[in-house]
Amino acid sequence: MQASSSRQKAPCRLWTRDLVLIILVNLCVFTNHIMSLSTFPFYIQSLGGTEAQAGMCAAFFCLVAVVVRLFVGWWLDNGARRAVLVVGLVLLALAPVGYVCVPVLSMAILFRMVHGAALSLSNSTTATVASDVIARPRFAEGMGYFGMATALASAIAPALGLELMGFGFNVLYLAAAAISVLALVLFCFIRTPKPQVEKRPLSLKGLVNRDSLPATCTMLVFMFTFGALENFVAIYAANEGLPSGSLYFVVMSVVLLLVRVFLGKLVDERGEAFFVYTGNAAMICALLLLAFVPNVATFLVSGALAGYAFGGLEPALQSMAVHTATDETRGSANSTFLCGYDIGYGLGGGVSGVLITSVGYGNMWALVSLACVASIALYVMWARHSETSFSKAPAEARGRTA
Repeated sequence: MQASSSRQKAPCRLWTRDLVLIILVNLCVFTNHIMSLSTFPFYIQSLGGTEAQAGMCAAFFCLVAVVVRLFVGWWLDNGARRAVLVVGLVLLALAPVGYVCVPVLSMAILFRMVHGAALSLSNSTTATVASDVIARPRFAEGMGYFGMATALASAIAPALGLELMGFGFNVLYLAAAAISVLALVLFCFIRTPKPQVEKRPLSLKGLVNRDSLPATCTMLVFMFTFGALENFVAIYAANEGLPSGSLYFVVMSVVLLLVRVFLGKLVDERGEAFFVYTGNAAMICALLLLAFVPNVATFLVSGALAGYAFGGLEPALQSMAVHTATDETRGSANSTFLCGYDIGYGLGGGVSGVLITSVGYGNMWALVSLACVASIALYVMWARHSETSFSKAPAEARGRTA
């Protein structure tokens, strides 16, 4: 009887060596990405480029990332976990080396596109490997911990990148390359599962995972707000005489980490709806504080609310997108979700920029907050009724077993 009980409890173990290592690999991936992201406009200017050209680089980065993600999902669903991540990590190292070795504007744009492809290959695969190794009854909790790597990178990488930039771009980008090499070394020690999958031919129909679309679309709409914040809150703070944008993101990242540490189990216990409703409500409040009562206190409170919103909503919806996926579809489910993430982020930054020009910052924040209303409406009318919603699963499938 005791042996039988032990066998039943074993699958519920969350913290394994492989999960810890894939979290560390993901931390390296996003540190490489974000420290380059926060400094690349300065690099373009050092080459004689303009802000418009820096914006073009960002657009090409996102475009390549989204296109590559679609094909990465198919590749992963054919069982190629290790090969995809190795290629992604190698390219993550080569792209910043390219910035250093060929400091020419046209080549910087080309290597930036390579960097976008590298990020898609790398973080689509790390998310899929994490999905493979996390025990199903604690899946959402585990994905929340996995996402902490992104939050930690968001907090430390901008400051790290700017600090290293003070020693020159060669030091900065060689350090970014070294971080990717470290990720490759760590990955060598991960025992990636070998899913038993049936090889499938490449088809346009199979590039998008339909089951993950309800969560993906809900996240896409919400990401309009995050795209606006990431791109413009620092400039807004400077214009209004508020604390620096970096402080806003530090506060946001600290709260985000706390949410994922202490509230990650809630998705397994109560479903994703809790975070969809409260996360969107928190983001509405965060944006309205920026729009109508911009002062030091409300600025910091806004950062905390945004941290709660993103910290809870993103892992909850990613868990929803992939928790019912099989070995054959887990890669495309993750890549489809991350495509929605990228598209929403990119559109949010672009639309908010147009709104600032036409109606000003205050009105932009207020109008962008309507995306949260749309996200809730989309969830209520469609996503919560889908078979991938945790609310559709029986209680024991959400981790309520003793």
